[in-house]
Amino acid sequence: MLFCPCVFCRKRWFPTDLARKKLFLLDMDGTLYLDETLFEGTKEFLRFVRSSGGTYLYLTNNSSRGAEAYVAKMERLGIPARESDFLTSVDAAVDDLRRNKTDRDVYYVCGTESFKSQLRAAGFRLSERPEQNVTTLLCGFDTELTFQKLEDSCILLTRGADFIATNPDWVCPTWYGYVPDCGSVCRMLTTATGRAPRFIGKPEPAMVELAMRRIGASREETLVVGDRIYTDVACGVNAGVDSVLLLSGESTPDTVRQSQIRPTAIFPGIAQLLDELKRAKGA
Repeated sequence: MLFCPCVFCRKRWFPTDLARKKLFLLDMDGTLYLDETLFEGTKEFLRFVRSSGGTYLYLTNNSSRGAEAYVAKMERLGIPARESDFLTSVDAAVDDLRRNKTDRDVYYVCGTESFKSQLRAAGFRLSERPEQNVTTLLCGFDTELTFQKLEDSCILLTRGADFIATNPDWVCPTWYGYVPDCGSVCRMLTTATGRAPRFIGKPEPAMVELAMRRIGASREETLVVGDRIYTDVACGVNAGVDSVLLLSGESTPDTVRQSQIRPTAIFPGIAQLLDELKRAKGA
């Protein structure tokens, strides 16, 4: 049963043609699983999408690891996966930097070694220190954060370096609760320096637009599914595509009531979305 996003009534409805959806852009943590626990209905949902002629891509704002790590995690959870199934905020960042920066730019990365390795592999020049030739501070979700990185970041921002971040998520879900994500660290840096970042990942539309170009799907054929109203749902809204909010992760009914961002529909979890998708496709 899905919920009306206005008053959370128990009325069955979907205010768009769900049967037309061919490209499903799926958040992962809090949407398909929580830490190492797969949600009920996840495997069945993925199988049904492909068996009914659809395609799914996993969209994640998490820049702390590469697609190969997500492939390994999915396989641990019993879901076959390929690196091409994933579109991360690092992919979006690489695309953005190639379009908006030059070969002369040098980056200081407040992020993981995996993030840095992906950027080096893409041909970007990085510095491990806040040297004078650094033009840009690039922040991501950093599970290897140190005070030295925060200090170096403040030095660069005070000096006038560009400030770019992969995603505005405040927290990252874990089995015991939440830990600070990229948005929280950026807020610290903004408080300390008065400088605010330009974000690349969700809720900006770049990831959805990149996914649609990769697959060759239209906006009417695309659906964003996630558990965060201010990133996942907002990304769909900003890209002009329908979105589904799942209440299996960070968002709650109170979160929705307090937000001006409206998903196309709301479900308790992926299993209930699967039920509605099957009904729409006559399965």
